[in-house]
Amino acid sequence: MSLTFHWFLPTNGDSRHVVGGGHGTPATASGRDRPPTVGYLSQIARAAEDLGFVGALTPTGAWCEDAWLTTAMVSRHTERLKFLVAFRPGFVSPTLAAQMAATFQRQSGGRLLLNVVTGGESREQRAYGDFLDKDARYRRTDEFLRIVRELWQGKAVDLDGAHLRVADARLVRLPDPVPEVYFGGSSPLAGEVAARHADVYLTWGEPPAQVAGKLDWIRRLAAAEGRALRFGIRLHVITRDTSAQAWAEADRLLAGFDPETVRSVQAGLARSESEGQRRMLALHGGDRAALEIHPNLWAGIGLVRGGAGTALVGSHEEVADRIEEYHALGIDEFVLSGYPHLEEAYWFGEGVLPRLAGRGLWRHPGDRPARTSPQVPFAS
Repeated sequence: MSLTFHWFLPTNGDSRHVVGGGHGTPATASGRDRPPTVGYLSQIARAAEDLGFVGALTPTGAWCEDAWLTTAMVSRHTERLKFLVAFRPGFVSPTLAAQMAATFQRQSGGRLLLNVVTGGESREQRAYGDFLDKDARYRRTDEFLRIVRELWQGKAVDLDGAHLRVADARLVRLPDPVPEVYFGGSSPLAGEVAARHADVYLTWGEPPAQVAGKLDWIRRLAAAEGRALRFGIRLHVITRDTSAQAWAEADRLLAGFDPETVRSVQAGLARSESEGQRRMLALHGGDRAALEIHPNLWAGIGLVRGGAGTALVGSHEEVADRIEEYHALGIDEFVLSGYPHLEEAYWFGEGVLPRLAGRGLWRHPGDRPARTSPQVPFAS
């Protein structure tokens, strides 16, 4: 089985420095270095498509552009690349969401994937008119996905739930293919929802031993539902021809973190309701001197950014080794990013993917022969 790699569309802006944002923290000003225009995001998407990434994750939240609208526009500038659109169930009716997904599939040629984000921060949810607490949001997501799944199957749906109510809901035109659902979360209720509805369970980049425990937990829950899920991991990457070059780049990024910004972001993230965010913070505790938490796994990104806060850092061979280590746990899909996203896509696509192809772990989804030698067109 070939590993699947997705890239990231920075709809909050891009830079040669880390652009913060997410989980209640504001996007940093450096995101203005490369504004998230359709032209620039399409340039990243075309590069990812050419290099062999299957899809591209687009985030959701007040700190970035709308994922549905942005990917619909960018899709017109690509041919094969899929779009892993993050969206929050509480902001749109399930029938409308099912219809939107079906429309996206028809208009894009079946290139929609869905990243369902329940929403970990009550303050941000309230700004959108959602006043449920976290547990209630997960229960609503459960009802939401039940409705959407049945609509995609062509069923007429009647549900009088605790949070959602529809009567004789149905789709005139069904999505083909049905979009796969990606879902993450580390709380008990998140695990239950994932086990019942997800096709792919996503985890943030914790050390392998912690990831193994999380995957075992989800496997048990899914088995109780009579289901088996695939697994993916969300990571940043800094990969270069040599380990020293990669760590020099990590050091350069770290040197650009203003201490007051780090303190402010860490204080904000400490108030997060997200269990996954709590686990991210626990990896480093805000300590700049304790950021390599596993060989080639660096927690520095999480000092100034909410959400996924770890990066694979090392030579192309070392990063390939770490990917193989996660794959041995059961991870088959990797959702990656790097700063800036255009250049880092080339570093990874021309440096790491050919090595994984040589190990029999990856093949280009466009059936193009993998490059046998790294050709990195950008200087670090």
